[in-house]
This record gives sequence, structure tokens and C-alpha cells, in this order.
Amino acid sequence: MEKLLGIKSKYGVFYKDGKHYIQENAAVIYKGDKILYAGSIKDAEDKYIEVEFQDLGESLVAPGFIDLDALGDIDHCLITTDFPKERSDDLRWSQDWFDQRVEQLSLEDEVFKSLYAYVQLIRHGVTTAMPITSVICKRDGETLEEIEGAAENAIKLGLRVYLGPSFVMQKPVFVDGRQVLIPLTEEEKESGLKNAEFFVKKWKEIDNPLVNPVVVPERIEQQTTESLKRSKEIAKKYDVPIRLHATQGTFEYEYIEKNYNMTPVQYLDSIGFLDEKTLIPHGLYLGTTKFTKDNTTTDMDILRDKGVSIIHCPLVYGRFGTALDSFGRYKHHGIKMSMGTDTFPPDFFENIRVGSFYARYIDEDREENNFASYYESATLGGARALGREDLGQLSEDAMADLIVIPLDDFSLGVIDDPLKTVLMMANGSNVRDVMIGGKWVMKNREIPGINLNELRQKAEVYYEKMKQSYIDRSNNNELNMDEFFPTIT
Repeated sequence: MEKLLGIKSKYGVFYKDGKHYIQENAAVIYKGDKILYAGSIKDAEDKYIEVEFQDLGESLVAPGFIDLDALGDIDHCLITTDFPKERSDDLRWSQDWFDQRVEQLSLEDEVFKSLYAYVQLIRHGVTTAMPITSVICKRDGETLEEIEGAAENAIKLGLRVYLGPSFVMQKPVFVDGRQVLIPLTEEEKESGLKNAEFFVKKWKEIDNPLVNPVVVPERIEQQTTESLKRSKEIAKKYDVPIRLHATQGTFEYEYIEKNYNMTPVQYLDSIGFLDEKTLIPHGLYLGTTKFTKDNTTTDMDILRDKGVSIIHCPLVYGRFGTALDSFGRYKHHGIKMSMGTDTFPPDFFENIRVGSFYARYIDEDREENNFASYYESATLGGARALGREDLGQLSEDAMADLIVIPLDDFSLGVIDDPLKTVLMMANGSNVRDVMIGGKWVMKNREIPGINLNELRQKAEVYYEKMKQSYIDRSNNNELNMDEFFPTIT
């Protein structure tokens, strides 16, 4: 008979009557991968006699974060951030490179990057992730082999992922002073769609609770109407979520408007792409926002009425000087809001702070822009987007996914409301322990079987290869590494 296990802590962020609440002198009891009880220590000891408790002391136990645009590789933001503006086009693909394109990193490299990224996610308190990787170094999209490797890495670490190989129909290339989209071969296009369905079918049949298949076409402007329709058909056939990056930039918005005479949201709606299983990062370019000339709420109304989830990633926007207009306004309109990191560090504390600060500045004192609202989206909002009532909360019958944050860390300052304190003062390195599905996947900042120093050294080698790949693809490829990538001082 499986014994009952439990934890005690000074505080817990528990769930009741549709919302989170703070429980002092908190206890969680779990069996297997499910929570049996979340409440006070006294009631736990009265109700359950034979429980093996672990006392976590002066700490906060909270649900793990749900990262729906989770950084799944080694981030290129160090390359692109503050790169000389007058040379920004040097980072784009050249026509010469497109014509002879090859995979620039080995399969071993690509499998390693997901291991490195998933370790980082766990160490930042993410318990459920839908990874995103850059395909700028890829011949076309992600390969089936690298995503199979990513799935095995998730299983090895105990991280719950929603995963699938991304695919593209056309690549952005810098030609004659402007960016254009050049189609792939028909064989490449078909291969991407076939790989997507193969992965979904295979992992649906395997039914591993840690690897949940999804359909993840790359950016909307790199798709065709046919590929989007077929992507949605695959998602519906196997009843899985579908995620598409859309409404995130000027080039994309103008491309869709020019070719379809509609906004991206209206275009996706017209082809039957939008429903409650559709997830869209990033949702910036909507009608009534500062990014478009559309003064109607049509885009927002469609997203609300179709039950689409927007994945908000405030840190990555902020690095490029922009912000959602605004998070609270979207929520107030009834749009389902979840969150993602999409850059390094995959730190939800930082994302919640940055997002809330920007939103308060843009939209004044709207209640939906506060820390509690952001935290709700980073936990319960992600669960809703996935259709998982058993995620994002600590309550009876929920998955035993939780993080532990010690409150006796001097760097946190004084402790008021413990949740408000950590959202204002903590960062990912304050997460000491992580449990996913009833198993401790990190204790005292250590992940079983992982040598962080070895990972760090391999990541440096990978990063140098990635930097060289930018030079190889560029029209300006006669510079050496130091000339191509000058320091910021």
C-alpha cells in the first residue's frame, strides 16, 4: 500500500472557491501524483494519522508556474539586445545562405540545448512548460529527432512538457535592402506537417503524463493558409492544443493585411483556426491598441468569444522597448490570459514584476494589472489554457506540483503578505525545492543526475557555435567574431 506523504510549512498558497488564498501553518498531503489535502497543519493532523511529514520550516509552498512560451533553448537575446542599430540587418538571413542552407548545429547540440533549458526551467520554479525555440539557425523548422530528444530530456528530469516539432513554410530573407519571405520546397513543407502529426500520434499512444503532444506551427507569417488549416485539423483530430505566434510585430501585421485584407486575428478566425484550444503568443497588435490604426474592438471580441488564450511574455517585449497595451485591459475585456517567459532567464518573478510595472504605467491604476492578477495568469491562467483543472493550484485532487521558497533569506527583506513579498522581492534563484507529480525534481537547488558545471561549460561551446552561425548566414560575413559582435562599451 502506497504510504501518504506530506509537507508542512509556515505558509501555503492554496486554492478554494475559484481563487488562491494564503494559509498560515500550512500542510499538503499527497499520494502518488495527486494532492489529497491542502489546508492547516492542525486539521491535517486531526484528519490523517499515518502521514510521513517533511517540515519545510519558515517557507512558502506555492503552485509551480505554468510557462506556455517556455525558453527551450539557449537564448539569442544576448546577441540581439543592444546590437548596433545601423547593422541590425547583418543578423538576417542572406539570399546566398537561403539558397545553400544546411543545419548549422548537430543533433547532439540540439538535444543538449533542451536539456540545458529544461534544467533552467525547473530551477526557476516552472512545473509545466510548453517550450519555444528559435529556428533562425535551422534549415527550416525543428527536426523530429531533436524534439524526440527533448521529450526524453523532460522525462529524465521529471518536467511536464507540452511539446511538438515546430515547422515553417517560408523563411524571412534579407534581399535588396528589405525582408522578404521565400517559400521552402514542397518536400520540406510536407515533411514539417507530417512530423507534427507523427509526434502527436506517437505520444498520444504512449500516454506519458510528462510528455503531452501539441501542434506548434511557427509564426503566422511563415505559414500559408493551407498549412494553418492542416495544422488545426491535426490538433482537432487528436484533441490537443495548438499554439501559433501571431499579432506580435509590424512586419507580420502588415504582411497579413496586405495579402488577406484582414487583421491577423480576423484572418485566423476566417479560416476556422481560433477556439478554446488555441494559444497565441503574444497578442500585441490588436485593434484599439497603440500598435494599429484599427479603432474597433473586433479583434478583442473575437479572441474573447472564441475562448482563445493569449500568452503574455512581458520581459522579452521590454527588452525591445515595448509592452502589451495592456494586460489588465485584455483581462477586463474577458480575454483569457496566461503567461510565458520566451527569453532568459525564465524567471516568473521578474516577468510578473516587469509586466505589472509596464501595465500600471500604460493603463494607470486598473485592478487587473496588479501582482495578484498576474500571478493568477501564471498559474490558473495557464491551466485554463491547457484545459487542465488539475494544474496551477494546490487543492484536493490537483496534481502535486509545487515550489518551495524559504522566507528566512535575508535578501527578501521583511515578510508581509508572503505571496506579495516574494512577487515583489524574489527571483528564480529563491526557489529551493520543486515537486512535479508528487516527485521532488529539485531539492536544495540540486537536480538528481545533473552536473551544473558540466552543463555550463557545454552551453558556452554551444553559444559560440550559435554566434558563428549568425556570421555564416549574414550578407556581411567577412568580419571576424569580435568585429561582428562588438562589446557594448
